[in-house]
Amino acid sequence: MRTADVLAAGDPANAAWPGGGWVLWAAGAWAVFLAAHLVLNGRWWFWLLPSLLPPPVFVALPALLLVLAGVTGDLVAVAVAGAALLSGVRQSGLVPGALVRGKRRPPPDGAVRVVSWNTQHWCQSTDPEPFYAFLRGLDADVYLLQEYHHDEFDGTYRLIDDERRLRATFPGHRAVIARGLITLSRLPVAATVETAARRTLRVDLEMPGDGRILATFNVHIPVQLRLISPLRADFYRAVRTRAADRAREYRGLLADVADCPHPALIAGDFNTTAAIGDARRIARLGADAVALSGRLCPTSWQVRPGLRWWRLDWVLATPGARVHSYRFRDPRGLSDHSVQEVSVSLAEPDLPAGPGRRIRHHDGFRPHDGFRPHDEGTHHALPLPGKDRPAGQ
Repeated sequence: MRTADVLAAGDPANAAWPGGGWVLWAAGAWAVFLAAHLVLNGRWWFWLLPSLLPPPVFVALPALLLVLAGVTGDLVAVAVAGAALLSGVRQSGLVPGALVRGKRRPPPDGAVRVVSWNTQHWCQSTDPEPFYAFLRGLDADVYLLQEYHHDEFDGTYRLIDDERRLRATFPGHRAVIARGLITLSRLPVAATVETAARRTLRVDLEMPGDGRILATFNVHIPVQLRLISPLRADFYRAVRTRAADRAREYRGLLADVADCPHPALIAGDFNTTAAIGDARRIARLGADAVALSGRLCPTSWQVRPGLRWWRLDWVLATPGARVHSYRFRDPRGLSDHSVQEVSVSLAEPDLPAGPGRRIRHHDGFRPHDGFRPHDEGTHHALPLPGKDRPAGQ
């Protein structure tokens, strides 16, 4: 017995077991989950649910396990946790480049300030006075606003008409209103363009100076789930349907951006984090500007006050569009999404006009398309205003 005790004491693995063997099991379990995540994420509709984990967990948990494994001296656990940490970095949403972005420089002459914001159902549950005062105080040249509607809390939303107040609040802005989205602009609106993406509003703007065109894509990708009990079959049917809606919307948006002959700014609520498979599609749309925010771990959405662990909102730029600054602004309790604010200019002469699907010029506010309920997915998204829209929209 004494010999056995000595051997056990001299065996690091056995010595670690009483206080640290569980670390190996925990690291192994996380590694299995991570392997499944990397294989299934973006390929199986059900995995939309596990991918809703806060992205920082993908580095925080394996880093903790790595420290614990080092303390207990379990070298196998160290190896497993270290491999999981390295594999999870891209899922974490961390932006190391934000720490080395260099000295800030003021935007050049001709740059415009653009804000993008999910308004959380357009002051449905807040007082309109501070809501409109906040919007006005942002003092942006261009506003890309999502959720210009009210939630019916049954998977549908009801369109609203607040046009009179918008006119009074933004007398110097032109606006295009469609699909529960608003683009407000001090810049001349050159055209609105029909899109294959049915929860996106494209508006082409004339930039100051030489009047070259900046295409703006105001985006709202459908959310993954309905807030109903996961014990109901309807919960999973909704996830599967919305996974198809999201895939359809991303396919359309990728085609729309590829077909755009102008430099483009693509911004809005993508309902997608770095840990969700659709982030691969976002990377194909344009250059992510978030490194300019200076935040190692940028976040933009909170499930409740104080729990802002997810970044669902993105700003992307295609070649020819230059983003000079990027910051998140506190919504002051008016929405669960932060405001994204960027300054943008054009870097080079515009390309020759291509076969873009031009709809019509707009000189002012456009009316909404009715007040009936619409599904939160893409099947019943509204067309752009105008009689020249393609059939089937």
